[in-house]
Amino acid sequence: MKELAFFGAFNPPTKAHAALAQFAMKETGAERVVFVPSKAEYISSDQGKDYAYTDAQRLAMLEKMRESRPWMAVSAWDMRQLMQPRTYDTLCHFRSEGHTPALLMGSDKLPELEHGWLHVEEIAREFGIVCLARGSDECEKMLREDAYLRTLSPFIRVLKTPEETRFVSSTAVRRQIAKLREAQTALRENVPEEILPLL
Repeated sequence: MKELAFFGAFNPPTKAHAALAQFAMKETGAERVVFVPSKAEYISSDQGKDYAYTDAQRLAMLEKMRESRPWMAVSAWDMRQLMQPRTYDTLCHFRSEGHTPALLMGSDKLPELEHGWLHVEEIAREFGIVCLARGSDECEKMLREDAYLRTLSPFIRVLKTPEETRFVSSTAVRRQIAKLREAQTALRENVPEEILPLL
């Protein structure tokens, strides 16, 4: 089965994650997209994110999304490992189970490939990379002008993403959630409890 492996924090998953995954699947002719959430400890310590939902919470969110999306699969394999696995190791695990995944990633990861990732050449040559253009990234220019990325470019397929998804981020969603929680706390502190349901 031809599929895309979509790695990420999904902290929390957004409508854009789902829309982009489905868009990439249709553009590449893949049969499904496997969402592979990172371990919460890795998100907080290694990636330095301000807050991470627990592994169980993010897995439950993704599984809930999957219920109405038959093309979507969720893998908890990374979460079940003692240490956060390298992307290449996870892709090899999927291949050992009979799958043929390509790596699906956002263009914000392109500048990190040379010095922030391991086994990039193996990922590119053995699995292939599908890159979603994010924000105002000029992916073709990046691949053309960066010497390292230029060597990988034959194995990278860039997709121009729909405009409405280009600037949606989990970070912005977490900020909105924090503001909502602050507002709820203020309401509880200032409004009689019995009338809260009426507001």
